[in-house]
Amino acid sequence: MHHSISNSGLWGHLPHPYRARRQATGYTPVMNATNPSSVADLIIHPEWIVPVVPRGQVLTNHSVVVTDGCITGIVPSNEGQRIQAIEHLNLPSQALLPGLVNAHGHSAMTLLRGIADDAPLRTWLQDHIWPLEAAFVSETFVRDGTDLALLELVMGGTTTFSDMYFFPDVTAQRIDLAGLRAQLVFPVLDVATAWATDGEACLKKGLALRDEYRDHALIQIGIGAHSTYSVPETTLRKIATLLNELDAPLQIHLHETQAEITGALDTHGERPISFLNRLGLLGPRTQCVHMTALTDEDIDLLRSSNSHVIHCPRSNMKLASGVSPVDRLLKAGVNVALGTDGAASNNRLSMLGELQMAALLAKLESLEATALSATAALEVATLGGARALGIEATVGSIETGKAADLIALDLSQPHTQPLNNIVSQIVYASNGTELTHSWVAGQPLVRDGKPLTLAPAEISARAARWPEKFKAHKASIDPTGNHLS
Repeated sequence: MHHSISNSGLWGHLPHPYRARRQATGYTPVMNATNPSSVADLIIHPEWIVPVVPRGQVLTNHSVVVTDGCITGIVPSNEGQRIQAIEHLNLPSQALLPGLVNAHGHSAMTLLRGIADDAPLRTWLQDHIWPLEAAFVSETFVRDGTDLALLELVMGGTTTFSDMYFFPDVTAQRIDLAGLRAQLVFPVLDVATAWATDGEACLKKGLALRDEYRDHALIQIGIGAHSTYSVPETTLRKIATLLNELDAPLQIHLHETQAEITGALDTHGERPISFLNRLGLLGPRTQCVHMTALTDEDIDLLRSSNSHVIHCPRSNMKLASGVSPVDRLLKAGVNVALGTDGAASNNRLSMLGELQMAALLAKLESLEATALSATAALEVATLGGARALGIEATVGSIETGKAADLIALDLSQPHTQPLNNIVSQIVYASNGTELTHSWVAGQPLVRDGKPLTLAPAEISARAARWPEKFKAHKASIDPTGNHLS
């Protein structure tokens, strides 16, 4: 059972690091950063602020005021230093950014990292991943894999992520303990799994989880239809009805490969996105993951329906699945977000690595060096992700009134010097080791490069036990796939 979260704040269940001290002093929360009779929880004084909005802006000599989990001011540093606060945090040589939004992944699959590399998608799934999942997926598997993913995500600058995997109730519990912000889309497939017997059971269990987390401050629950080829039309129609009733988000793997599109044409006589449109499944809460091999008509459908695209460049490249035409999508007015996909197909959950790859791949795909500039790539990885998840009013940029989901990156390292262009260095020169601090709704998750809500040694020790289990299982099966007696 997850911890109850009050709607009075955005802190989650973790101990509030400032409230007790503020109450002890008798101070009232700061509602106006210039009000000298009030006190803030935290004032951050970085070398630079990259707010994302307005696009391309980099602030120097400015401070961010945080109270009760929200950004209550962005003020000149000399003014910020005069505001009463429980903590003033100076971050020389560091850039403050909105937390990164990883809009698609399968967290527990960190345990399958490197298990089946250098294989095409269909072979990778059918011959390697699905058999292992059938043999090993359990609540314990999901707990251990999710904890490892959360540690990697938070240490890489992700503050919000979306997850689609079995036993989402276990995933939700681990997220609640770690303090990240998340969208969980419970998986819907019409095959028996360790979590559910069929599509109907998936919906029943998933909707019960949605009810349980209805009022959670940091976790929202949506529907994760796996794909048009793994979920029959009857189940997709049920999902369409539920989405209209619940106003819930839908995430679906779509147009991942040309083979998927060809198969849909053979089965339905129409492309997957047209099939979804006919069923009423496209709309402003629909998140289409991958979206390769797109025609102008496909892009028009995305734009006219206000559906979102979640781009997973490293996973698509590694599986040779295809390339999403991000530059064309953005120019057409389609919102694009960024996701790592799972560690079994990407091997990393680094959003800094992902946004770098997205920027470079967009240039290669379009043969235009101007495609997906560093500034645009950073927006895709922050505000674009927030828009796709429907939470852009809360996160995705550093603006007064938004939640204090923030990260600080140290730009004093050799690979980020000299600092001719701050945003360019973050996008093109970072390697994922730059994170020093992280907050979700003002709650510190990382301080001075150390995680505060996750235990690295214990998490790594649990994860390290799984390879031997996989090896023993593989050794027990003969080349024909039959278990040896």
